[in-house]
Amino acid sequence: MGANKKLNQEDIKQFVTDDLVAKIESDKAELNKQKFNHAVTPLDNPVSIRAKRKDVARLMTELTARKKANKA
Repeated sequence: MGANKKLNQEDIKQFVTDDLVAKIESDKAELNKQKFNHAVTPLDNPVSIRAKRKDVARLMTELTARKKANKA
């Protein structure tokens, strides 16, 4: 997946739950790295931080929905 390609809901639903958790962890680590790099030296495209944050939120929303579906 490209750095600027946003995840859509169909792509996210195809992830297995374990892969989803791993993707969330790696994206959070990448987001923190981008934030730190931006604090030290401005990024060429600071909007990529916002896009990554929204991707993490989409992934976490799907994970929460799966957890709620398994409880019911």
